[in-house]
Amino acid sequence: MIETFDVQIRLATPADLPSLASLLYNSFAEYKSFYTDEGFAATTPSSDQLLQRMNEGPLWVSTRDGAAIGTVSAVDRGDYLYIRGMAVLPEARAIGLGTLLLRTVEEFAVARGHKHLTLSTTPFLDHAIRLYECAGFRRTVAGPHDLYGTPLFTMVKDLL
Repeated sequence: MIETFDVQIRLATPADLPSLASLLYNSFAEYKSFYTDEGFAATTPSSDQLLQRMNEGPLWVSTRDGAAIGTVSAVDRGDYLYIRGMAVLPEARAIGLGTLLLRTVEEFAVARGHKHLTLSTTPFLDHAIRLYECAGFRRTVAGPHDLYGTPLFTMVKDLL
C-alpha cells in the first residue's frame, strides 16, 4: 500500500466496484462528446464489467478519507503489462496521483519480470498524455487505433 498526501493506493475488492464505476464515469464525463457512444461505454465500465477486469488482472483503487478518487488496472500480456482504466476524479487532479498510480503499476510489472508497459489513449486526453510522456512512455505505431470509432494510439515504456 502506498500512502502520500493522505492518499492510499491498494488493490480493489468487489465492494469497491460500484464506487469505481462511478469514478470512471465522472472522470471521463467532461470528454463524453469526443467519444462515440460505444467508446464511452467501454471507457466507463459497469461494476459487473469491472469484476471481469478484476478477474483478468490487478485493479487498484486510490482513496482519500475513505472515498475513491483514482483507479487503474492492468492485464498480463506476456512480455508486457497492459495498463487500462486509469482515471482520477477532476477534483483530485494535480496532486501527483496519476504518477503514483503509474508507479504502482510499474512496480507490479517489474516484480513480475515484464519488459514493457503499454497503454492506449485518445488524442484528446492532453493531460493524461503529458503524464504518460513525463513517466517515460512514448508513442508507437502499434494498434489498436480506435475504440468503437473513437481514435486511439498506443504508448509503451521499456522496463529493466
